Amino acid sequence: MIFKHNKLPFNNIRLSTKLIITYVLLTCIPMALLGSVMYNQYSKSIEVQVGEYIPQLLSQANANIENEIKKLENIPELIYSSGEVMEVLRYNYDQNKSTLLQGQYIVQSYLTNIYLNSNNPDVLGAFILSKNRLFASTRTPFEGFGFKDGSFPYKKDIAEVGNMEILLPDQINLTFKNKPPYILLVKQLTDLDNRKNLGTLYVAVNVTFFEKYLEDLLRKENTTMWLMDKQGKVIYHTNDEEIGKKVEEINEYPLLNGSFSATINGKSTLISLNEAKELPWILGHSIPIKNLTEQTDHVRNVAIFIFIVVICITTIISIFVAWTVTRPIKQLSSLMKDVEMGNFDVEVPIHSSDEVGMLALSFRTMLIKIRELIQKNYLIKLRQRNAELYALQSQINPHFMYNTLETIGMAVEEGEQDQAVRMITVLGRMMRFSISNKDSLVSISSEVQHIHDYLNIQKFRFEDRLSFRIHEGVDSSKYYTPKFILQPIIENAIKYGLEKRKEIMIEIEVVEEEGAILFIIRDNGPGIDEQTMVTLRKSLSSDPMNSRDSGFGMINVDARIAMIFGENYGLELKSEVNKGTEVVLRIPNTLEPKER
Repeated sequence: MIFKHNKLPFNNIRLSTKLIITYVLLTCIPMALLGSVMYNQYSKSIEVQVGEYIPQLLSQANANIENEIKKLENIPELIYSSGEVMEVLRYNYDQNKSTLLQGQYIVQSYLTNIYLNSNNPDVLGAFILSKNRLFASTRTPFEGFGFKDGSFPYKKDIAEVGNMEILLPDQINLTFKNKPPYILLVKQLTDLDNRKNLGTLYVAVNVTFFEKYLEDLLRKENTTMWLMDKQGKVIYHTNDEEIGKKVEEINEYPLLNGSFSATINGKSTLISLNEAKELPWILGHSIPIKNLTEQTDHVRNVAIFIFIVVICITTIISIFVAWTVTRPIKQLSSLMKDVEMGNFDVEVPIHSSDEVGMLALSFRTMLIKIRELIQKNYLIKLRQRNAELYALQSQINPHFMYNTLETIGMAVEEGEQDQAVRMITVLGRMMRFSISNKDSLVSISSEVQHIHDYLNIQKFRFEDRLSFRIHEGVDSSKYYTPKFILQPIIENAIKYGLEKRKEIMIEIEVVEEEGAILFIIRDNGPGIDEQTMVTLRKSLSSDPMNSRDSGFGMINVDARIAMIFGENYGLELKSEVNKGTEVVLRIPNTLEPKER
């Protein structure tokens, strides 16, 4: 049975990286997981403890509030001590207006003195409803207390505390100025002499007095507390804007006495509730769990800092160990890359006798054998020929780049930004052409497009002084040509032509003739004198490697064509003084560049 082994991505990673990854997997990750688990468990334990403690405080707060309300039970008894008030309350509603007004003044003054004095700062107002008469004394204006607005009978069942009843704001249509939260204490007034009902006393108490019982619960930052009835209507809230609204989630709460976690505004929050035993409401408390674990977070942050320091130190150690192990291998790999690039004269050092030393010894032996084989054949001559070809091409590129960048620089200096952008775009295309194809042969269409871009850049520079025309008489995408054979010719035509001419015209034709492709470049420049022509023809037949000046671009082009295709191909030069110059490049009609 044959098993196929599929390579894992881990196999393609460098050895030093593998060592570091292994260290991270075996040390950093377990330490991080352990710290994370311990932090989460500790945070949960704090949440459970606080969740048990806060409901106890809420229950105590509810009991304190209930006791405070019971203290108000004795206040209504003071009415019985005023004979004038009792006499007014015994009046019938059919008395004359003057008597009624006088009685109203007596009762309201009494209510003010008894209920709105400095000893009762939390009392918003006191009302007595007797025989269709309303006696009211309040600290601020009020609305909605009476018969016409439907305040009576009450909308819901009334809760009782001691011998008093309690009304919540949603049970009666009564509002004070600025809408302070309140509860309404209700007690029936009875004539003790004849046991007749004299009316009902209502005392409105501002529920903000609750806050003194909630101070311990509000010490934590971002803590929220509220008081709501059993239907979710908010009676009191630490945020005044929430008073009067309804807590819609009350029906979804898992319990009304205890604590539970919930998500509020995207934050994990601990909610604690306590349902009062005698009072008709539920006291609520909420705090983001993050606030409960502030101290834990501080410890966590310190631990993380220490963890990072330890990790950095141990990582540096692991990197050093990995480097010590892999350095000889990297050196050997670098030598192998040199050999891959054709340098077989490298010296392979052997620093140890371990597995890496044995590998280096084997590699050194292999190099010795390769050098012996290379010396027995003609590969040295072939590599020298290729080196000469690429050296000739490198002589052309700097000449082209210098003139192109100079043209763009002039455009920028003259403030022609749009033109500079177009020139840079064209230059980018030329640069892509220069570096995208490493082959010595390219399609004629690519070479012509390249020279078209070059002439466009020069056109930007010289404007009306330069004009050109390109004609392709062959299928330029079908045939191939050496790279950069037109640019040096065009450079010389522009350079020497514009030195003595105000305007110059360059024509380029690509034609097929007897199995060859001809590039014909004509210009109407000053031409070349006979002495210079003799010198150029002599140079064309010399060794091009001796000519390093950029002015000998034509010589380099001729040499490249001859070295690639043979002596039957190359450059022909014709020129007459004051009439212009014609350069003809002859290459074979090559169809498949890979065959060359």
